[in-house]
Amino acid sequence: MNDRIKSITDAAACLFLQQGYSKTQISHIAKAVGVSVGTIYLDFTGKKEIMHFVLKCTIDPAFINRNFERPVTDDLFDGLEKDIVAVFEKTGNDFAKHLENNAADYDLETLVSDAFDLLAKYAVGCLFIEKNQFDFKFLADNYRIYRKKFFETMKQYLAAFIESGKVRPLEQIELSTILIIEILSWWAMDIRYTSFETQDISPELAKKVCIDNILSAYKA
Repeated sequence: MNDRIKSITDAAACLFLQQGYSKTQISHIAKAVGVSVGTIYLDFTGKKEIMHFVLKCTIDPAFINRNFERPVTDDLFDGLEKDIVAVFEKTGNDFAKHLENNAADYDLETLVSDAFDLLAKYAVGCLFIEKNQFDFKFLADNYRIYRKKFFETMKQYLAAFIESGKVRPLEQIELSTILIIEILSWWAMDIRYTSFETQDISPELAKKVCIDNILSAYKA
């Protein structure tokens, strides 16, 4: 039965990202899965529960393997938005940990790899918030804080690498940081889910492309 849950939530996630949560109806999800609307309601009480399931699995991938009473109700997701914000905070702090010693034990390749993995891991949740920010203001406001911290952390790493000679001098470090983040975001998130022509490229290959190109451009 969890195979059907996965099919429903995978299809819903794509629709929420591509056409928006507010425009997506249960009938759209049912059509994408190839089942009847009634079948969807055997597993979920509504669209909100499907959306919450998708977001819960973003921060806890093992959640889908639990045994659920059907249909899934919103009682399973009490405090979910606060849990997501807590993940933002912890993730941001963990990502910045190498700054404690001015990134002496860190390098550009590992930074790019870690940043890519982070964006890929939370891609569905992040893109959902980005594409539906006006419907989910609390999440969007906190996501902006997280993204700002992510940007500042990346910029501080680059500055430390420049100081230690690991990265070539950059006249516009802020613009370079934005460019690197946009490259990583595109290859780790958008190309799989929201680009006009989505590509079935493995995350491993996408990361390799990012590392090769960013190192060629910025490594000293």
